[in-house]
Amino acid sequence: MMRLDIRWWPWGVLTLLSLVLVMFFVFYPLGVLFANSVRGEGGEWSLASFAQLASDEDYRAAFRNSLVLGATVTALSIGVGVPFAYMVARYDFPLKNLVAILPILTIVIPEIIVGQSWLLVFGNNGLVTNAFAALGIELPSFYGWTGMIFSMTLVYYTYIYLGVLAALRGFDGQLEEAGLSLGTPPLTTRLRVLVPVVLPAVLVNALVVFTLVVGNFAISMLLGSRVPLLSVMTYNTFVSEMGGSPMLQSAMSMISIAIVAVVLFLQKRVIERKMYTMTQGRAPAAERVGSWQAMAFTGAVGIVVVLSMLPLLVVFLAAFTETSGPVMKWGQWSIGSLARVLGNSPEPIWNSLKFASMATVIGVIFAVLSSYLIIKKKNLLTQWLDYLLVLPLTISGTVLGIALIQSFNAGWIVLAGTSAIMVLCYTVRRLPFAVRNASSTLFNIPDSIEEASISLGVSPLMTLFKVVLPAMRASIASAAILMWLTTVSELSASIVVYTGGLETMPIAIFRQVDGGRLGLASAYGAALVTVILLPIVVAVKVFRIQLFSSR
Repeated sequence: MMRLDIRWWPWGVLTLLSLVLVMFFVFYPLGVLFANSVRGEGGEWSLASFAQLASDEDYRAAFRNSLVLGATVTALSIGVGVPFAYMVARYDFPLKNLVAILPILTIVIPEIIVGQSWLLVFGNNGLVTNAFAALGIELPSFYGWTGMIFSMTLVYYTYIYLGVLAALRGFDGQLEEAGLSLGTPPLTTRLRVLVPVVLPAVLVNALVVFTLVVGNFAISMLLGSRVPLLSVMTYNTFVSEMGGSPMLQSAMSMISIAIVAVVLFLQKRVIERKMYTMTQGRAPAAERVGSWQAMAFTGAVGIVVVLSMLPLLVVFLAAFTETSGPVMKWGQWSIGSLARVLGNSPEPIWNSLKFASMATVIGVIFAVLSSYLIIKKKNLLTQWLDYLLVLPLTISGTVLGIALIQSFNAGWIVLAGTSAIMVLCYTVRRLPFAVRNASSTLFNIPDSIEEASISLGVSPLMTLFKVVLPAMRASIASAAILMWLTTVSELSASIVVYTGGLETMPIAIFRQVDGGRLGLASAYGAALVTVILLPIVVAVKVFRIQLFSSR
């Protein structure tokens, strides 16, 4: 059992301060959300809001639809990601190195851009829709289940792909060779040996996909049409109840959190039973495939990659396309939309840059300090700090935004309506990712290096700055870039907490799409993609940081 054995200066003080900050800005808002869900208008404890939801057919439909959507997209993501990873890990075929890396880039494409781009292609006035209409063919509506399942699968299969690819590359090929040497057929050998080892990676990443789908706001709002979903209904309830009782929106938020908690518990139980320990061995050599197989493999993965990357191309084409109100005049080029955005309405761009920059600086500093305390200065307090830092992963952006608004819209700290709540929202939402990224190098830094520095008379705090941080340069840079690209594209939480004058690019894109102004939305989208990709290009090309290594 871990003891409370720490030296209070400086690590004890820093640990306690970090824990207090996380408790106040993460745990406290969730506590307020829970209290509001079980408190009536007169202040009495009540479950009336949950009873009201249980009796509401629309809410029950939203609950069912969210689970069905999450399960369907997760299953399809597994169906795409697992074979994709297996082909990349086990076979050599033309353009393999390229198609192995490109899917990772889909992670940096904001979901609001994905939804907008597929509307430009398959929407009522979409490029493909109009092309078929000119031939007298009317395509089915892309809105609703078809659009959501299609677009979300192309976004989230990457998580399955990356997890399974890592598991396959760490698999000891001698186990498979042993099975084959005993006369077991190849397919049976893979089912008995390979599948049990890869299954935990599939389940872990399937949970990630399921929670992201259930909590998805951008694609659900743009493409969901009349399909009731929890994330959209929670947001609509919040908007309609502004200034009123927070019971209903809080109850909806708590149920969303409960769904993720139940799935997390079930997944943990399954993984514990299916977990296998393996000594790192030699992965099987990639098998070179014949000409027709090579063409088939390249074609199969190529289609998936092209569809995944298509939103990037479409948004830039639309940004330079002539528009007339909601009508996109494909084939007629113009910089009118970009001129209007950059010249007349640049505030969302500057707000995005300002809020994301502040959140990145604050988040990285806190992530580096927290990861150092958790890994190098372990004690009971750092264990609790580690637990609390994971909490934002269990809640959707919409729920987090509601929790922050309810917690800081009155009292002695009022952040609602200020830039501070935007920065806080960004920081809390993405801090867990930055912490995990910043800690990646710390496991490989031996304690003896710090001890040697201290033995030479350097204080522990200065040792952190002079010895540890320089060794963490790559992971700090990666954490900063990850924090930047995820905060600058944040929509689900920021659209709940923003007020007039605090509009960011994702919010501007959402509002323009909602108003049918796809040209302006595309111009903002092109600007958003640019500010996301520029730091990545600089990091990879100038600082040689391997963000997208396929190895």
